[in-house]
Amino acid sequence: MKFESLQRDLKAARAGELDMGTLARRLRGLILPPALPPKFGEVLANITDRIESSALFDGDSCSFSQSDLLAALELWEQKARERLAKG
Repeated sequence: MKFESLQRDLKAARAGELDMGTLARRLRGLILPPALPPKFGEVLANITDRIESSALFDGDSCSFSQSDLLAALELWEQKARERLAKG
């Protein structure tokens, strides 16, 4: 998946149009821009792991709040775009 598609997938996941399992699979295939430091990939992998685990549950469980995970992914995406804008 291209990095540019991430915002569309986030919006679809928030609207309930994209399930967490599919989102996790797409994140695993996300092609990060080379300008992002390796730490961004590490953080994304951590968020993706948690999203993948949350896909085993419907909605929020005591261990995984899907809304919190989507918020974390959204924050990651914003920080990545900011970093790319700085060059």
